[in-house]
Amino acid sequence: MTNSNKKVEHSYTSDDIQVLEGLEAVRKRPGMYIGSTSARGLHHLVWEIVDNGIDEALAGFATEIVVTVEKDNIVSVKDNGRGVPVGIHEKTGVSTAETIYTVLHAGGKFGGGAYKVSGGLHGVGASVVNALSEFLEVVIAIDGTEYYLKFENGGNVTVPLRENGKTDEKGTKVRFKPDATIFKETTEFSHDVLRDRLRQMAFLNKGIRIVFIDEREPEATRTQVFEYEDGLLEYVKFVNKNKTPIHQQIVYCEGEEDNIMVEVSMQYNDGFVPNIYTFCNNINTQEGGTHEDGFRLALTRVINNYAKDKNLVKKDDEGFVGDDVREGLTAIISVKHPDPQYEGQTKTKLGNSEVRKIVSSVFGAQFERYLMENPDDAKIIVEKAIVASKARVAAKKARELTRRKGALEVSSLPGKLADCSNRNPAESEIYLVEGDSAGGSAKQGRDSKFQAILPLRGKVINVEKARLHRIFENNEIRMMLTAFGTGIGEELNLEKLRYHKIIIMTDADVDGAHIRTLLLTFFYRFLRPVIEGGYVYIAQPPLYKISRGNKLAYAYSDEELEELKPEFGDRFNVQRYKGLGEMNPEQLWETTMDPQTRTLIQVHIEDAMEADMIFETLMGDEVGPRREFIQDNAQYADLDI
Repeated sequence: MTNSNKKVEHSYTSDDIQVLEGLEAVRKRPGMYIGSTSARGLHHLVWEIVDNGIDEALAGFATEIVVTVEKDNIVSVKDNGRGVPVGIHEKTGVSTAETIYTVLHAGGKFGGGAYKVSGGLHGVGASVVNALSEFLEVVIAIDGTEYYLKFENGGNVTVPLRENGKTDEKGTKVRFKPDATIFKETTEFSHDVLRDRLRQMAFLNKGIRIVFIDEREPEATRTQVFEYEDGLLEYVKFVNKNKTPIHQQIVYCEGEEDNIMVEVSMQYNDGFVPNIYTFCNNINTQEGGTHEDGFRLALTRVINNYAKDKNLVKKDDEGFVGDDVREGLTAIISVKHPDPQYEGQTKTKLGNSEVRKIVSSVFGAQFERYLMENPDDAKIIVEKAIVASKARVAAKKARELTRRKGALEVSSLPGKLADCSNRNPAESEIYLVEGDSAGGSAKQGRDSKFQAILPLRGKVINVEKARLHRIFENNEIRMMLTAFGTGIGEELNLEKLRYHKIIIMTDADVDGAHIRTLLLTFFYRFLRPVIEGGYVYIAQPPLYKISRGNKLAYAYSDEELEELKPEFGDRFNVQRYKGLGEMNPEQLWETTMDPQTRTLIQVHIEDAMEADMIFETLMGDEVGPRREFIQDNAQYADLDI
């Protein structure tokens, strides 16, 4: 097994571990350190320890990481790196290992020597995980000796560092159990979340072997091994597995300038939507940044120059714009930077200005050579851009129909929209309601001060299978865009969003689920910043009404219905709602629209790549993957047919 990472020329001893501050606040305000104490924060604990192993691999010392989930949701992460230093730390007076796991900002990532690049929370990870765990134990194999250290109840040392005997192994194993008093929502780890992220880490770090063992799973599926010698190239193949590539060879470029490593892999498919994913030091930079800017600039420049040099377009043509050359493109850009600077609301946008030029230079030169050496592929790529540019002109004409004359001009709003009187977007919400019947009930039942209603007739166009100008010609899409006021694509401006809650309200049946999926696909493809801003919600109408005399209650699931039945004695009536139209305005308000009593689910994009693959599976042209998905997930469906 080969590992392409060169070893950093710097020591990794007790003297290299810097101490910046203490641990006191972590248990008091865990959200400041791991984002939240929900399931997302719970999994963040694993990523912090895994990142330490990845950093050892990037430094050239580890080749394998084993992540194990035990039956009672205890997690262990083992790497075969150098092993955490065990000498006495000068500033703390205790072992360096104890220092790393009990002092915030104690790590080898600050001095700029022990690691050339690193992900994670810049060294706070190990101590934060310890602070939020019921117990955490560390086994260190270094210089032929095994050491053991244990903490309990949020980082209190119960077994100081001690020798455990001789060993032929090397590396560090951390085993911990999250504290249920901190993670009150759940302490159960998701198999799929762990599997997908670990697979992603293996794709992003070619040559590293990551073993995932979930002891809660059946024996046959308990162990999965992720190891990709071709890294990003195999990642693109994986992402495109439900798509139809238009050229078989996947483009792969890599290079290094000023200690900044760049990798880019890409392939065009016959779809219309670009999917560009960017990473810096293995962190998914969902908002893009300077590495994506450099890639986009080079892609447009190189394809334009090639098309004109080979007389595939006229010399005096205005040339392709970015949208033309990105149509149907799957691309993954990964940079490794010794000192990344992030910006943006969620700190997931890379801001280093020097990266733009380096990515543009490295990728541009190698992509240009690829086109010259593969003229058949190059011609296919240019022809796709030509078709896309013609469609863009048609879409521009259609787009004009969605533009409103002014933010508050009622005449420019769609006729079916029952707008609210409040003009403050932060206090306004719009319900996208399935059908005119339910729309009528919603209009009568709403609070017109802050609730707008837009009835949608029939099923919205499937944007997975339509070009942009066809999408703009769709009446339902035009109505929504006009009502929202944000614009679309590169013109999208969140500051113009007229409602800070966009609520999808469909029937609780198969058709309703389909319409909801179509709407979410549209939002995901064309209004992704609206989802990322937290403005999209799904309403939860009740499934049942249970009544006896004047007493009534609503149940939102079969389980809730069973729990309610004893409260009504032996004789009661149960009504199963087939659709929103069966509820009168008062019932709709009380169950689904009243902010005091309703249940809304906020739509998140936890993993944009996984969401893209699910949408492609459900809404794309390939029948095989959709059948496989339905067979695998039928057990989770709750359909009343």
